[in-house]
Amino acid sequence: MPETPDVRPGASHAPLLDALWASMAGLYGDLTAAAAAQGLTYSQAKALNVLRRNGPAPMRVLAASFRCDASNMTGIVDRLESRGLVRREPSPTDRRVKNVVLSEEGVAAVEKIRDGMHATHEALDALSEEERATLQGLLARLSPDAGAAPRAAKAP
Repeated sequence: MPETPDVRPGASHAPLLDALWASMAGLYGDLTAAAAAQGLTYSQAKALNVLRRNGPAPMRVLAASFRCDASNMTGIVDRLESRGLVRREPSPTDRRVKNVVLSEEGVAAVEKIRDGMHATHEALDALSEEERATLQGLLARLSPDAGAAPRAAKAP
């Protein structure tokens, strides 16, 4: 039987960090496999998902979300663009900036990747509706942008 975590103030976060790490490793592996089935890397799939969730973005914003150098992001976007999954368009507010925009093919690729994450879907299906709602709320609070104003939810 699993040990009940000590959640008192000042208690070690080690068990929670271990659980989060294991969960993230499982999600990463599942996403990597689903992306590979579509001929994409984990980073390419992540870029598509960021664009799906946040909409068109300049390269520097994508690089910041990846916490990587803009030159690395350029290579990822170049490969996605060569497959027709994204396109670069001039920014409507700054002609010096190009936004990366998800194409219809890119939207379809994200959906195929998400659908292909079988282990993750099985794990989530094992939760009750109430548990999924609680998990979603807790994960939202752990998000780096948790202090930001809430955005309208997009359709799954």
